[in-house]
Amino acid sequence: MTSPKPPANPMMSAADLRKHALEHQLREIERSQGHKAAEAAKHAEFVDTFFDKKIGDDERALMKRLVMRAALDGKLEALIFSFPSDLCTDSGRAINNGSPAWEDTLQGKAKEVLELFQQVAKPKGYGLKGVIINFPAGMPGDVGLFLTWDPPIL
Repeated sequence: MTSPKPPANPMMSAADLRKHALEHQLREIERSQGHKAAEAAKHAEFVDTFFDKKIGDDERALMKRLVMRAALDGKLEALIFSFPSDLCTDSGRAINNGSPAWEDTLQGKAKEVLELFQQVAKPKGYGLKGVIINFPAGMPGDVGLFLTWDPPIL
């Protein structure tokens, strides 16, 4: 009588399985921390340019393309600029509440977009609205500045 052959892939011990699972969790934590560090660096770079740099010709050209694309798609508004709400002086509260003074909370490039709008687009009948466009964890996330060309309400 021959003894039964052991399985080709013997079951690993519970201790080895726990070790394997822990190693996997550690790799996932390291990967997540790497993503968080990259996101933090990206956010810091955005904040630096938000406050220190001016809107350039490339950004103006992009805004024009966004407006033209929206118009060709039959829309009456275009998202021309977005930024984290925590870069407003009130973290986006006035925008979220629809306050008439929401424009006073803008800083940096967002304020420059407002000034550009007031100089160039408003005299030609355009509107500008600020909207909180996402709510991560239930809190105001990003602000979107939308150029509008709705017909006037009579």
